[in-house]
Amino acid sequence: MESELVVSQGKLMHRGYTTGSCAAAASKAAAAMLFSGEETDSVKLDTPKGITLTLDVLDIFRGPGYVRCAIRKDSGDDPDDTNGTLIYATVSLPDAKIPDEELLMKPFTPSVEQLDEHVEIWGGIGVGKVTKPGLSCKVGGPAINPVPRKMITQEVVTVMKQSNYDGAVRVVIAIPEGREIAPKTFNPRLGIIDGISVLGTSGIVEPMSDRALIDTMYTEIDSRKANGYNNLLVFFGNYGADFTRDEMKLDISSAVTCSNFVGELLDYAVLKGFESVLIIGHSGKLIKLAQGVMNTHSKYADCRSEFLALQAMFHGAGTDVGKEIYQALTTDEMTKILKREGLFEPVIEEAVNKIDFYMQKRVHGKLRTGAILFSNVYGILGKTGEADELLKLHQDVGEQNNLK
Repeated sequence: MESELVVSQGKLMHRGYTTGSCAAAASKAAAAMLFSGEETDSVKLDTPKGITLTLDVLDIFRGPGYVRCAIRKDSGDDPDDTNGTLIYATVSLPDAKIPDEELLMKPFTPSVEQLDEHVEIWGGIGVGKVTKPGLSCKVGGPAINPVPRKMITQEVVTVMKQSNYDGAVRVVIAIPEGREIAPKTFNPRLGIIDGISVLGTSGIVEPMSDRALIDTMYTEIDSRKANGYNNLLVFFGNYGADFTRDEMKLDISSAVTCSNFVGELLDYAVLKGFESVLIIGHSGKLIKLAQGVMNTHSKYADCRSEFLALQAMFHGAGTDVGKEIYQALTTDEMTKILKREGLFEPVIEEAVNKIDFYMQKRVHGKLRTGAILFSNVYGILGKTGEADELLKLHQDVGEQNNLK
């Protein structure tokens, strides 16, 4: 890739390119080599963002009536489990006989829809199969999203026209490491099995992209709605999921991860017509909501110690105790001080009331909201007014799922 730099969060950082761009570039290169009979060590790709990529073509393999090659994924400075992964494309003629031992190329997921009658796109090894509705890919088909599917089709059709070939081809996208990577992604929770998704709307990975995290959350919410859920169970991340599953013994298979984006979560839940949102989260995150902070990443705000120190003094603590709380580094340390001073109960009650207030303010009363704060040291610390009733809804759903 020709070096692309962008200023992100005050730093000069490298852009990357998506799995969709890799799949499209590999398809273009394989098609070009199939029809020309010549090998190429690089390929140019025009992305939807308007950036032209020049990518190295790797691991070229020829067989009777087919060509396979790969493009290596580069996520730039954006953390991504797919970084460095080889994305393969095999382009074959209708009568090509691909040996079964070439498992990399053997398609196991049929294409559900074609954008051009001459180009059939299949998912190969390591490309996930969609099993639940609500996603942008059809149930039963490969997890190759619409924009990558369009890019692949356009590139292959262009090569075919340039080669004066008016027949049909099959394109098989494969990601050998996909099955290994999949458990690290959101795919299992979205009902995508046996591999990862071929993604990308712009073709370019923006470094440290909050937008990508928000879009992933929206996709999860869309999936829950499409599967008939009216009440959302939400975690910030793994801490909440682990605590809820292991300590609260709750089925978390239908939960959504919001990362730090509580405001966007609540806005989208209203937009999609959900009836309630229950967030179960570590106190270090949820306490911030008591001050109306709706993006809980520390780079935006950290009001935990200020809120708890002020509330402690409102309930009788001296300035020395307030200062001790203010200087504490974690909410567990702050909780320890509050418990020592006999102030924990009134302070946490103020906290959950404020959390309830700001969540309801964000949704304008259009859905029910609740929050449960926990600590890995002290367990459940507090609950907003409707939390227990909303929790019961999810317990009932879990029991119903266990009976199926």
